[in-house]
Amino acid sequence: MAKNGFVITPSPHLRSKENTASAMKDVLVALVPVTVAALVAFTYNALFNILLAVGSCLFFEWLVCRLRGRESTLKDGSAAVTGLLLALLFPPKIQWLNIIIASFVAIVVVKELMGGLGRNIFNPALFGFVFALTCSGLLASWTGHLGFLPGGFDGVSAATPLAYIKHGLEGPHPSYLALLFGNHGGAISEVGAFWVLLGGAYLIYRRVIRWTIPVTILATVLIFGYIVGSDGLYHVLAGGLMLGAFFMATDWVTSPMFTAGQVAYGILIGILVVLIRVFGGPAGGVAYSILLGNAFVPLLDKVFKPKRFGEVAA
Repeated sequence: MAKNGFVITPSPHLRSKENTASAMKDVLVALVPVTVAALVAFTYNALFNILLAVGSCLFFEWLVCRLRGRESTLKDGSAAVTGLLLALLFPPKIQWLNIIIASFVAIVVVKELMGGLGRNIFNPALFGFVFALTCSGLLASWTGHLGFLPGGFDGVSAATPLAYIKHGLEGPHPSYLALLFGNHGGAISEVGAFWVLLGGAYLIYRRVIRWTIPVTILATVLIFGYIVGSDGLYHVLAGGLMLGAFFMATDWVTSPMFTAGQVAYGILIGILVVLIRVFGGPAGGVAYSILLGNAFVPLLDKVFKPKRFGEVAA
């Protein structure tokens, strides 16, 4: 309501220089270490995946805005972040059409058809990735060319760290140091957990994300991994757990608003990651767990909603 040239609105009155574009810029900066490490390790394979995923997401974002007669939202950087995260989730060798389909699902279906940025229930990059992972066999049966390359979802013939976890870490497997810094089988983001951790620390420093969710997820996976008789530390360092914990589970839109809810959310995701990896299929455990966690966010926000200031029990 405007009165005498002033705009009167309900409290609280918070002012911040932070906006979507600046936050997305920080996320892109935070992804630089793991992206550079992936480019060094996988060279043109990683470069092609990144260019194709980012380009596809930007194109679908522009196309939807154009078809709906809206102003382009490319400037906020969210489509570029979704594309880069999608590329990092995929293995270095993948049929190119899988990336385009995943980008379409992420931007058009999950983001735009759910109302646009800020209204989507699920993390777009994870949903697009899971769609491609789940449907790859069906797509291959339709065309014979859309499925993932021979060697499984990881795009390699050698066993990945997640496969070793599934089989109880039997036989020679990558060491903790290799998981932290080295190049091993799996997605291109699995080139080293340290590079993702470095970016996650930057996001916390910049206050783009809070430490609550990633620390709770990592601690839960570490502890629950040992409880079920597996190697908890190996679970923390292997696969895409670091990327999921810092860059996807912390998504402002699809994560709980309040601290208690964030802790419950992190515990739920951590437990699901270990259960899926140990008793289910090794690939996609982090992605499925975070998406299931996203589905519980409305309930967590309702259950753990704090009392308003000054409110007392009746």
